[in-house]
Amino acid sequence: MQVEFYKYQGTGNDFVMIDNRSNFFPKEDVKLIERLCDRRFGIGADGLILLENDSETDFRMVYYNSDGNQSSMCGNGGRCLVAFANQLGVIDDKTTFIATDGLHHASVGNDAIVSLQMIDVDKVQKNDSYTFLNTGSPHHVQIVDDLEHYNVKENGAAIRYGDLYGEKGSNVNFVKKVDDGTFSLRTYERGVEDETLACGTGATAVAIAMNAIGQTDKTSINLNVEGGKLVVSFDKLGDHFTNVFLTGPAKFVFKGTIEI
Repeated sequence: MQVEFYKYQGTGNDFVMIDNRSNFFPKEDVKLIERLCDRRFGIGADGLILLENDSETDFRMVYYNSDGNQSSMCGNGGRCLVAFANQLGVIDDKTTFIATDGLHHASVGNDAIVSLQMIDVDKVQKNDSYTFLNTGSPHHVQIVDDLEHYNVKENGAAIRYGDLYGEKGSNVNFVKKVDDGTFSLRTYERGVEDETLACGTGATAVAIAMNAIGQTDKTSINLNVEGGKLVVSFDKLGDHFTNVFLTGPAKFVFKGTIEI
C-alpha cells in the first residue's frame, strides 16, 4: 500500500505526518512505525504523528516515538501538527485539538510561527542537584557546567535508565543560564534514546523549573536549543503555572509517498 506522508520540523525536531482521518494506518504495527522513522531504511524522523478525527475538537493527535511506541505529549510535534492541519485546510489560524495529555489550544502566525498551549503545572519537585516536573511528558532538569561539551547521550542515558525514574524513565535536560531571561539546553529524549535538536516539552520544563528554583523571575523565557530558538511564557500563581505557551517555528520540509 502506498502511503502519502508529510515531513515537518520544529527547531530541528523532525516528524513524519500522516493524515489518518480515514483510519487506514496500521497503528499497532510498531516495527512499521520504527522503520518509517529510521534515518537509513525509512523516511527518517524523531517521531511519527497521525492526524485523526475527533468528535469534540478540530482533530486528534496520536504521537509515536521513533522506536515505534505510542508516547506521551510532544510539544514541538504538537506545533508541527497544527501547521500540518493548517496546510491541509482542516483549520484556519486558530484551533483546539486533543492529545494524550488532554485539550490544547494553538494558533498559527506569520512566518510559520506556531504557539501551543501546554498543560498547567502544579507540581515541581525541587532537589539539590536537579528538578523534576511533568509538562505533558516527564522531565529531569539539571544545570551543568560547560554545556557545549557535555556528553548528553551518555549522561542522559545514565539518568534515564537509572534507579531514579524506574522502568518508565524520564526525558533529561541539561541547562546553562545565559542571562535572566535566556537559557540554553540540550535534551536526551526517551523513546528516541539519543539527544535531539530540540524538545518542546523539555523547553517548557526548563523554563518553569528555572523560575521555580529562583534562577529567574521572568514569566516569558527564551530557550536556545540545538536546532534554534523557542519561547515559553506562563502565568505564575503561587506554585501553580498556568496559561503555559510554547512558541516557535514549525516548518514544512517535503512530502512524498512510501510503500508499507
